[in-house]
Amino acid sequence: MESRGGSAEAMRGPRVLVVGGGIAGLGAAQRLCRHPASPYLRVLEATARAGGRIRSEHSFGGVVEVGAHWIHGPSQGNPVFQLAAKYGLLGEKELSEENQLLETGGHVGLPSVCYTDSGTSVSLELVAEMASLFYGLVDQTREFLHSARPPVASVGEFLKQEIGQLAAGWTEDEGSRQLKLAILNTFFNLECCVSGTHSMDLVALAPFGEYTVLPGLDCTFSGGYQGLTDHLAASLPKDTLVFNKPVKTVHWNGAFEAAAFPGETFPVLVECEDGDRLPAHHVIITVPLGFLKERMDSFFEPPLPAEKVEAIQKLGFGTNNKIFLEFEEPFWEPGCQYIQLVWEDSSPLQDARPVQPDTWVRKLIGFIVLPPCGSAHVLCGFIAGLESEFMETLSDDEVLSSLTSVLRKVTGNPQLPTPRSMLRSRWHSAPYTRGSYSYVAVGSTGRDIDLLAQPLPVEDPKPQLQLLFAGEATHRTFYSTTHGALLSGWREAERLAGLWEPQAPRPWPRL
Repeated sequence: MESRGGSAEAMRGPRVLVVGGGIAGLGAAQRLCRHPASPYLRVLEATARAGGRIRSEHSFGGVVEVGAHWIHGPSQGNPVFQLAAKYGLLGEKELSEENQLLETGGHVGLPSVCYTDSGTSVSLELVAEMASLFYGLVDQTREFLHSARPPVASVGEFLKQEIGQLAAGWTEDEGSRQLKLAILNTFFNLECCVSGTHSMDLVALAPFGEYTVLPGLDCTFSGGYQGLTDHLAASLPKDTLVFNKPVKTVHWNGAFEAAAFPGETFPVLVECEDGDRLPAHHVIITVPLGFLKERMDSFFEPPLPAEKVEAIQKLGFGTNNKIFLEFEEPFWEPGCQYIQLVWEDSSPLQDARPVQPDTWVRKLIGFIVLPPCGSAHVLCGFIAGLESEFMETLSDDEVLSSLTSVLRKVTGNPQLPTPRSMLRSRWHSAPYTRGSYSYVAVGSTGRDIDLLAQPLPVEDPKPQLQLLFAGEATHRTFYSTTHGALLSGWREAERLAGLWEPQAPRPWPRL
């Protein structure tokens, strides 16, 4: 860990440690290792792999995305798209100008088929009508951006208030009205997956429109999203990435000595779980917000300033999980891309029910059909919130049994074969993640994102940049995305570069 070339001469650049080997940490490291200040650089990754919440697995005879799934807004303004294109990871369709210019508004496409829990199919015209109503209201939330007095506190409350008024004017019979509300409830659950929250009642209304949607039809990586982070990791000098190196405590604002550097002191000392104590001039923290929420009290010494602590506490961080089911033969029609599920007795206007062992599946929005791979036919289900976290506590057999039962009910086929295998994510249980991604919660604003991103110490007249913060939760307009995470890593690398620029670069060996 101590030397690039083994000599003290090679160590005289600034010592920079990056905590976390996700796309934010890798992006920061790639920028820094090319800087003429020739920093000593190490990326400390707690697990055995790089990529963080980008995680592709070889399964079912192909590649599946356990973590990030799509490039959201794949167009020229998206650095993830640009890097993926540069590395040759995208196909002709994804790279086409037509694909890049499409405006989706950030909304998910319509289903190929929509089933109810009583085994009937819902008219796709009715689904499209309800989608138009729902997304029209979601788009209206932008009107309250920076509003000093929004009509209600949350996105959920606003949507329910407007839907309640519209539903009062519906003239159909009771069954038709209830079906409309049930379809709308599925769109609420879908929006929970998009926002990474348990309920849209938890998502703040006024700042909601600050999230920026880029043009382009969301696209995937045929060879796996992780190909992108693998390229970033491979571009780093040998030994820069250190795996299985969880950090226990970051000691900052000190004057720490190290035996390897007699007579020199360092403002930061990173204490690892294995007992290693690594001195540094600068540390870039890129761990997920969920980890900070759980561990910040013991992770920083001295504790973080009160303002930053409050920002961490107030911002939202939820769970969105995937469940992959592999079938011997597809029960869906050729060309089917998305199977939507609707629970007929559900309504966004009802009070939420507590999560029960037999009701967690009702939060499932349905399944996307993965491209066929050899003899494998795979569905990928999405589920968010507390139900998603409850699912993580169940055994594989329990999850498989519940989903088989659901699919038999919705298709009206009690003989539907049990899936031959299953794979699922467990992002809430992952100790260094503790969830999926961030949102601006009721009681917080975009200013809290900026406070989270603010380097420490703050009050110093001359910036020292001892601790810098990156990751998707630190990007005010692209939070929850891989491009937000990458841009945040670049931002902190540029911040450090700005600190070093006035100094004449020392001609130490490159990393």
